[in-house]
Amino acid sequence: MGFSIIPRVRIDSVLQLTPEYLLSRGITLLMLDLDNTLAPYSGSKPSEELFLWKERMNSAGVTLFIVSNTRTDRAMKFAALWEVPYVNAARKPRSEGINKALAQTGKTSGEAALAGDQLFTDVLGANLAGLCSIVVEPIELKNLFYILRYGIEVPFRICRRKEKF
Repeated sequence: MGFSIIPRVRIDSVLQLTPEYLLSRGITLLMLDLDNTLAPYSGSKPSEELFLWKERMNSAGVTLFIVSNTRTDRAMKFAALWEVPYVNAARKPRSEGINKALAQTGKTSGEAALAGDQLFTDVLGANLAGLCSIVVEPIELKNLFYILRYGIEVPFRICRRKEKF
């Protein structure tokens, strides 16, 4: 898709994604942003819902992989608890972190998607890397900077209708 902040898929939560939906589109690797996508910025543990969802994905042959811009050890701790591989300090929208995840899994960009809550990092990064871009609604909005940024993103988000499951 190249340089675009318009997502290919728009949903409320990653938990809406099913293995059947992804596999029908040839996606066997789902990269996931951490902050405000899998957990709130203050959340350090995966929810029980995420564990159940991960098991369903893994059983169907979909690999999950955290690709986070965080530079702290938060991604490492979350990924260890959730038992999934991760890349932190990914520098999205640059492709370095995305390419590391592809290399570690042996997947191609055509077999991968990236889901995240931000258009200027997650969606743009996925689109630049040739992945299917999936935008989710942020888990929580507390910080004024994030509220303003999401406000700017609204017109671009609504360019894509939400998927019906």
